[in-house]
This record gives sequence, structure tokens and C-alpha cells, in this order.
Amino acid sequence: MPKDMRKFLRRIVVVLFFRVNWKKLFVIGTILTVFRVVFQIYSLPNPLTEWITSPPLDVASYQRLINHGNKSRELELSVVTSDNQLKMTKHLAPVVLLNSTARSNRLMRVMQRRARLLRRRRRKRQARILEKIVYPPPPVVPDHLQRFIASLTPNEALAYARSEIEKAPLVTDDPDLYAPLFRNISNFKRSYEMMELLLKVYIYKEGDRPIFHEPHLLGIYSSEGWFMRLMEENPYFVTTDPEKAHLFYLPYSSRQLQMAVYVPGSHNLRPLSEFLRDYVNMLAAKYPFWNRTHGTDHFLVACHDWGPYILKDHEELIRNTIKALCNADISEGIFKAGKDVSLPETAIRNIGKPLVNVGGKRVSQRPILAFFAGNMHGPVRPKLLKYWSDRDEDMKIYGPLPTGVSRIMSYPEHMKSSKFCLCPMGFEVNSPRIVEAIYYECVPVIIADNLALPFDEVLDWSAFSLIVSEEDIPKLKEILLSIPLRRYQVMQNNVKRVQKHFHWNAMPFRFDIFHMILHSIWSRRLNQFQESQIS
Repeated sequence: MPKDMRKFLRRIVVVLFFRVNWKKLFVIGTILTVFRVVFQIYSLPNPLTEWITSPPLDVASYQRLINHGNKSRELELSVVTSDNQLKMTKHLAPVVLLNSTARSNRLMRVMQRRARLLRRRRRKRQARILEKIVYPPPPVVPDHLQRFIASLTPNEALAYARSEIEKAPLVTDDPDLYAPLFRNISNFKRSYEMMELLLKVYIYKEGDRPIFHEPHLLGIYSSEGWFMRLMEENPYFVTTDPEKAHLFYLPYSSRQLQMAVYVPGSHNLRPLSEFLRDYVNMLAAKYPFWNRTHGTDHFLVACHDWGPYILKDHEELIRNTIKALCNADISEGIFKAGKDVSLPETAIRNIGKPLVNVGGKRVSQRPILAFFAGNMHGPVRPKLLKYWSDRDEDMKIYGPLPTGVSRIMSYPEHMKSSKFCLCPMGFEVNSPRIVEAIYYECVPVIIADNLALPFDEVLDWSAFSLIVSEEDIPKLKEILLSIPLRRYQVMQNNVKRVQKHFHWNAMPFRFDIFHMILHSIWSRRLNQFQESQIS
């Protein structure tokens, strides 16, 4: 160590040990410390005793604050346990919390900003799920044809459409349509083109949510909700001028009506039917459109099993209106084949991705001959179990899918691994399994004697499905094995091709299920018009 450095360190040691008065320094430090503590006590928002002893809250005064908040909504505090995040509303700012300091107040503001950010993200996520629909552009129409169409009255437009369909050009090869699926592909295509060109639908604005204008988009009754959503937001088919309309839509949800009006356990549907009766009577009194045709140019879409039965209190509603029903039972006298529309029943489990898990396996990867699992509703399913449950290894027939079985292979995987998917009726003739089977590329076997099949006026169901009568259930395996492999391969390929006509798309495409339903309604209206002209 250098000599100068040693001298410097020696001086420091001498000063610290011999020249500093440590007693005086200690006294001065004690005085400064006491002064700082006293200053801090007076600056605290609560007395020092509350900080030291942490007494319990004044329950009475706090309860008054809560009660006051319940009335004036000045204090809202909710805990979102699923996200493990604290959510505080904007009304918390004026409340001074116990043990609050400048630091804790800053922390509160940070948490409030975080809560606002979470709310914004949640709203954006919901908006993405139910974002505004972007429709494909309408077909290009020459100016002279546009002027001609604009000059037509609704009845003249219907007459023009009928004449164009009757002289439809022959379609031999269309990239969007597969001819073997259709009864008459030429007529269907021309009718669809006329719908795109001419159809205008007026939607009544009357009716409060949630029964009206609020689609139910999840579950087995979601078809009516998806149709309502896509119809009400459609910029091409919807008109705000009722004088230009070919059809009038009654925008109610049978599922929402059941949840809002029906008294559980009452077994009384009368309040629901009276509600609809009063609604139609209100429209008839307010507008001239119902009375001029007695409802023949009006339509409704209802997928709940009770859909047909809640129409009985209004004679014209049940007799004249075009009814698109999932419960399309031709034996009960409510649904009229040729006048009404069979609505496909679809089970939607994800609003943002309605087609999640759609698709299936190749024929060679389908070892199960036939599969069914479901609750024992109605007379047909118990009969199916009686003859085929645990009777044959090729026939996987269950009630509710057993837990032990589902752990090995899920319900969708069973469908994707089966050649034929059985679709027996339950309490009513309709079943979501028909569309589920199509989604999973499994040939549907429909066991419901009185069911009017969806889109039956244009689709040839024998090309991609089997229809087995209820009395032939004992011979079911014999019927299935009688189908040659080559024919089965053709049917299964047709299932893949028909699938697009049963897809709900967040952004609708031509010939998808929304447009197919609308075309069925349009086709019924054309038939009505033709019959009225003949009579």
C-alpha cells in the first residue's frame, strides 16, 4: 500500500475514535427520529391505535354504507373468481379503505385501470363472436333488368319468377351444386337465382326483447335463433318498405317465449298461445298487411318442440301462415306438407365456431356398423334398445352413453367411427342427430314415420340417407347389411357433398343452411301464389 494512502487511513481512524463525540451524536439522532415519528402519526388517515391494534370494522356503519350503496349504486364490488382477477367499478373512488396510504391508493387506481381493461377486452371478445355479418355481394344485374324489376309490384314479381322457373335452362355441370343430391337441379338453381334477384322480406319491428328480436344461438333449438340473426342483419333480402315485400317475418323466438312465459311444472301452454294470438291481433289492427291476405304472405320460424302447439289460439295463424318448424309432424294436422317448411334441428355448442369438429373419417376407418346413444324419449327408442342393446358387436346401441364407454370413445368419435348413425324420433319426430350425422359424415338412418324431411322439395334424401320404418326395427341390421359396399361409398360421399347445405356460417355463403331455409319459404310463397292464380 502506498505511504500516502496509509497516512490518510490513519487520520480517519483517529477522527472516528478520538475526536467525534458519540454521545451528542446519539442524542441528536434520537431527537430527529422522535420528531419524524410524531410527524408521520399526524399525517396518517387513521389514529395510531387503529394501526397498532387493528380493531374490527364498525359493522353498523359499514352495513349502512352497503345498504346505501344497494339503493344508490355508489358502491359496486364484484369478484370474478373464474378469472382470478379483482373487478372494481368506477364508483369505488370516493371510499377510503382501512389501512389506506398513498401507495395503496395508487395500487387501487392501477387495479381499477386493469379492471376497465379487462372489461374492454371482454366486450371486444364478445363483439368478435357476434361481429356484424359481412354478406357476399349480390349477383350482378344489368341496368335494364334492375329497372324492370323495380317497376314490378310484389305479385307481378312472383308471376315473373314462376314463369322463369318453368323455362329454366338445363344445368349439367355447376361448380357450386352436385346434381345427384337434387330432385331437379335446373329448377332449383333457377328458383334460387330468382330468390336472390327478387325476394324482399319485411320484418315487423314490434315486440320487446327477449321474446322478439333476440336470437337464441346455443343448444338444440338454435336454428330459429341463427335464422333470426342472419335474417335481421341481411342487407339484401330485408326491405324497410312493406309495400315492396313479398313476405312478412314474425320475428319471435319460441325458445325465448317458453323461457319467459311458461310456468315450469304447470303443463299449460295456453299462456304462450294467447301471447302469440294477442301479438298477431295487434299487428292486424295496426297494419293492413295481415288482413289483406289473412296471413298467407307471413311466415314464422320456430324450433322448440312446442312450436306447432302454441299457434292454436289464432285460426289464421295456424291455417294460413307459412310455418318453418323443427317439429314437422305431418300426422298432427298442424304442419301441412307442401305449405309449411321443415326446419333442420341443429345443436350448436359454440357460437363463435358453429362448425367446430365438423368432419369425419374414411370408410375404411369406420368399424362400427351402426351407432345410437341418447335418452329414452318416446316410443321408438325403447324399442330400439329392446332389440339391439348388447345384442350385437356391430350395433353400438345405448341409452345415455355410459361413462366407461365415453372415456374410451366420445360421442362425436362414435359417430365419426360408424358407417350408419341411427336417428330415431323422441317425444317428437324431429332430432338433431340427422344434422349431426351429416356433420360427422356418417350416413343417417332416419326412424320417424311422420317426419317431413328438411328441403325435401329440392333434395333427394335417398341419395345420402336411409329411411327405415318404425316397424322394421327388428330387421335393422339385415337392412343395413343389404346395402352393397359400392352403394354405401356413394352415399357416404354424397353426405360429404350435402354437408355444405346444412352449415351455419357466421358469414353466410350461397346455398348454406340459412339460404336453403329461406329458399324453402320462398318456394312455398311461389306455390301459394300459383294456387291463388288458378283458383
